[in-house]
Amino acid sequence: MRVLVTGGAGFIGHEVIRTILRQTDWDVISLDRLDSSGTLDRLAEILNEQEEWRSRLHVIWHDLKAPINDHVASRIGKVNLILHLAASSHVDRSLADPVSFVMDNVLGTVNILEFSRHCMQHFLKMFIFFGTDEVFGPAKREVFYREDDRFNCTNPYSATKAGGEVLAKAFHLSYGLPVVVTHTMNVFGKRQHPEKFIPRIIRNVLNGETVPIHADPTCTMPGSRFYILASDVAEALLFLVEHANLGEAYNIVGSEELDNLEVAKVVADSVGKELVFKLVDYHSSRPGHDLRYALSGEKLAKMGWQAHGPVKTQIRDVVRWTLANNRWLY
Repeated sequence: MRVLVTGGAGFIGHEVIRTILRQTDWDVISLDRLDSSGTLDRLAEILNEQEEWRSRLHVIWHDLKAPINDHVASRIGKVNLILHLAASSHVDRSLADPVSFVMDNVLGTVNILEFSRHCMQHFLKMFIFFGTDEVFGPAKREVFYREDDRFNCTNPYSATKAGGEVLAKAFHLSYGLPVVVTHTMNVFGKRQHPEKFIPRIIRNVLNGETVPIHADPTCTMPGSRFYILASDVAEALLFLVEHANLGEAYNIVGSEELDNLEVAKVVADSVGKELVFKLVDYHSSRPGHDLRYALSGEKLAKMGWQAHGPVKTQIRDVVRWTLANNRWLY
């Protein structure tokens, strides 16, 4: 088996590659443009775990805003599985620069789909489009969106991810491309980009700075998410390679829901310093930030896969690792 991982030098991508190298004998090709969120340092660190992995991982630079040309295609070679994780993924940046998100998440997706359609027709067994819970928009209490519920995008990031997902499904229906779609909730773990929530909390707590917590308009109810460890996401993707039905979507959901203040308190306790925080109504000041996202994980659970837990223990472990490897905080 030969696997192409787009965005392989990213936070989730490198953990997916690590899991593949650790749990299979597959060869992996990482395709990445190495922008602000992707760095070869992640891949270098995982390759240091086992020397034999070096011969199984091949790294190629390419920006998917451009079609995959013959030279890049020849370097990729024939692959049996494509995991399309490359994307711009930060809501704040999508609000400031929506056009770049269209280019990365819509145009980039259609370019990898076109490559798959023309170059991999007789080799490709599965194309997994890595989607997000945010396409469904905010969820009221007791609401858990299922895989085929209607989209309700509230910011440019989620809208462009919805565009990529719809294109992937259209390529399945129009050309028979073996597409599977996932929706994943808030992912955390080792080597996460410092702009993300948990690394930011660690940095703020270490510096004695106030941690802003996304809350409702009354500033009494913190936002909440089903946080999930990156290694759990990677294992879910491998599970889907074996068990997914082509053309279907699957929610990859954390084992428990935590509000953002709970997460901040766990992080501060793990750092060993007091949490100084302020509940802030982000949505009123910056439209596009949603209070609660929630997905139903029932479909995958019935198939035999569920995320590990408890999440608070996993967060503590990640904080301890990050403190010991604090170069990833900056």
